[in-house]
Amino acid sequence: MTQNHPFHRFFLSVLVLLVTSLSVQAQQYPYQNPELSPKERAQDLCKRLRLEEKVGLMMHFSKPVERLGVPVFQWWSEALHGVGRNGHATVFPITMGMAATFDTLLVERVFTAVSDEARVKHNQAHRLGTQREMYHGLSFWTPNINIFRDPRWGRGQETYGEDPYLTAVMGKSVVRGLQGPADARYQKLLACAKHFAVHSGPEWSRHRFNAENIKLRDLHETYLYAFRALVKEAKVAEIMCAYNSFEGKPCCGSDRLLQQILRDEWHFEGLVTSDCWAVDDFWKEWGHHYSESKTIAVSEAVLAGTDVECGETFGSLKDGVKEGRIKEETIDKSLCRLLEARFRLGDFDDPHLNPWNRIPDSRLCCQEFADLALEAARKSIVLLRNEKNTLPLSEADAKDLYIMGPNAADSTMMWGNYNGFPLHTITLAEGICSICPSATFVPWERNVQRQVEAASDAKTVIFCGGISPRLEGEEMDVKEEGFKGGDRTMIELPKDQREILAALHKAGKKVILANCSGSAIGLVPEQQSTDAILQAWYGGQAGGRALAEVIFGKVNPSGKLPVTFYRNVDQLPDFEDYNMEGHTYRFFRGEPLYPFGYGLSYSKFVYGKPSFANGQLTLPVSNKSKRDGEETVLVYITKVGDTDGPIRTLRAFQRVEIPAGSTKSVSIPLPDNAFEWWDVKSNAMRILPGQYILQVGDKNLKITR
Repeated sequence: MTQNHPFHRFFLSVLVLLVTSLSVQAQQYPYQNPELSPKERAQDLCKRLRLEEKVGLMMHFSKPVERLGVPVFQWWSEALHGVGRNGHATVFPITMGMAATFDTLLVERVFTAVSDEARVKHNQAHRLGTQREMYHGLSFWTPNINIFRDPRWGRGQETYGEDPYLTAVMGKSVVRGLQGPADARYQKLLACAKHFAVHSGPEWSRHRFNAENIKLRDLHETYLYAFRALVKEAKVAEIMCAYNSFEGKPCCGSDRLLQQILRDEWHFEGLVTSDCWAVDDFWKEWGHHYSESKTIAVSEAVLAGTDVECGETFGSLKDGVKEGRIKEETIDKSLCRLLEARFRLGDFDDPHLNPWNRIPDSRLCCQEFADLALEAARKSIVLLRNEKNTLPLSEADAKDLYIMGPNAADSTMMWGNYNGFPLHTITLAEGICSICPSATFVPWERNVQRQVEAASDAKTVIFCGGISPRLEGEEMDVKEEGFKGGDRTMIELPKDQREILAALHKAGKKVILANCSGSAIGLVPEQQSTDAILQAWYGGQAGGRALAEVIFGKVNPSGKLPVTFYRNVDQLPDFEDYNMEGHTYRFFRGEPLYPFGYGLSYSKFVYGKPSFANGQLTLPVSNKSKRDGEETVLVYITKVGDTDGPIRTLRAFQRVEIPAGSTKSVSIPLPDNAFEWWDVKSNAMRILPGQYILQVGDKNLKITR
């Protein structure tokens, strides 16, 4: 039968009518029309849902509504420094290490790669039918932009350090990388700024701790600074409210935080999710003793502005409506925000319309991302000590080289926490041996005498020490001296490591300490027992290779500390004191071991006289060495006469490549908002006129704004 046969033409006509009819039937409601705005579609769908269906959509496992074609949705996925808890993925350095790069463009590239892998995994889950499983969704609860105010906090490794400005600019880079271009038809992923607010340890009391009597200035100038930037400038899709209470109310039930500040002052239009089972803390015995029952707790959470719960307690919202504790119209407001976010992702639309669904599987764990993980690890390493130019090691130093220490062959340590699983991890020992095959590896045991005897023939020892994510992290059960509930009670190296380093030094060895940790370590004794110290963080899948390249001079170290390295806990205020006096470089008046922003290089950089005009700080920076290098120029500001404010605070920085023997004129923008300061008259952050001191390197410049 030919195509021109009358029956064939009749069959085609019927088929076209049938397809058209089905298409019209499939789009019979406005919420199914992709040409309408996400807000219009969300409002239309919301009014067609029953109360029980609405409640089912407001928990992290969002149940499907088959009668209306609403698919299942998982709100809980992780991507702290790579797609986490979902099989193989590229594992980048822990976020504290990425903060040490002071490279915002690098961080955006990293999280663009992360979002590529996240979309691939989500698309694979749909093909395999596993989209119901946790961590397979498009909503990622990162970045953690809490201020790392105290090195004892075990989750500090998840943050971008102790400075509000650095945290803000790094956080904005993360959001841009995850969510994709602002003008795209469909959003790539949903990013989530957490934990809102005034939350940075201790872990052991987080479910009942009440942050109160905090200076209003500290609240806005320090704890809320980065959150405001991510809301107003990066348009972050989600905010996660914290476990702790603030001024007597659980953060997930705080109308001051979630309504007055977040919605009314900052005009946040996204959604608020609870931390996991945080609403249970409202009413259960271990928590805040704030609500009398589960039904009251969930009603109070939604009334305050929590839209979706990580947990299962929101199922009691229907009882709250029946008891008159909350109106269904209030639930609708929260639900519409959730649905709108899903429409922005293209969750209800034909997958072929969404370009993010066409990212090829080959992007997952690809060579490009492996190279990016290596670049990030290289730039994260901070050279803290280098007596008599011990580093880089020469070929002569490579003879009789021994590698030892608890972290030398520990691959899982490299992954940090909230991690994915790389195809291959280059341990510190593997990285060193790849460059120096003649090196001798000494297996770790805690016996000091045996360790020293095993290295008796060594001329140079690379000791891979520090701690690990098995000791510091979120709410952990750790039975080790100096650790409590995931936090630390002391900040020095474990006793056995200190003793071994001292014994190696006494035996006449050249000792290089590669310190792995997510936060500051009190390395006072190691100033005498080592010749060089490198802060290697938890370096991700390529951390071992990066460390070896720095040690042997193939890479010039360029990382800077995003936190203060104190001498010991005696220099710190009470762990549960959230007022900023005495915390972080901005308010610490003692002498730290290594200050915020510290980091040596194999090059020698000299700063010239700075000048300021037309919103630009300009100064010459010279490389007075025979080696090309990268320097990060940090610009701090102090307001003259402000005795209650920070001693100095970072407001700009720029990484600069400077060839050996060259001088570069470095120009760094300082726009009006760089001079935003606390205004005691209005109790708010304002761009204030007056005299300021700009500090860059060892140079100061007083200006009038």
